[in-house]
Amino acid sequence: MDLVLGLVSLVILVYSAILHEIAHGFVAEKLGDPTARLMGRLTLNPKSHIDPFMSIALPLLLILSGSPVVFGAAKPVPVDPFNFREPKKIWQSLP
Repeated sequence: MDLVLGLVSLVILVYSAILHEIAHGFVAEKLGDPTARLMGRLTLNPKSHIDPFMSIALPLLLILSGSPVVFGAAKPVPVDPFNFREPKKIWQSLP
């Protein structure tokens, strides 16, 4: 894999993981839990989401080693289910 293409892939992977985690926080906010917002995690600023190993080092290592699979992760957004407005309804809807 070309190095430039690998670095572009890394940037796309990092921002995709950030958007994914923001979505978790947004859904929790809509269900009544303000924890993510209060901790400043509903932001596009990568500083609050990047985990040095899982977001940068592991994907970069996989790209440089020529792995056909590249993955990574961002810091999980904190959610406190005890803050949900209707916790019984939410827990009962889970499979």
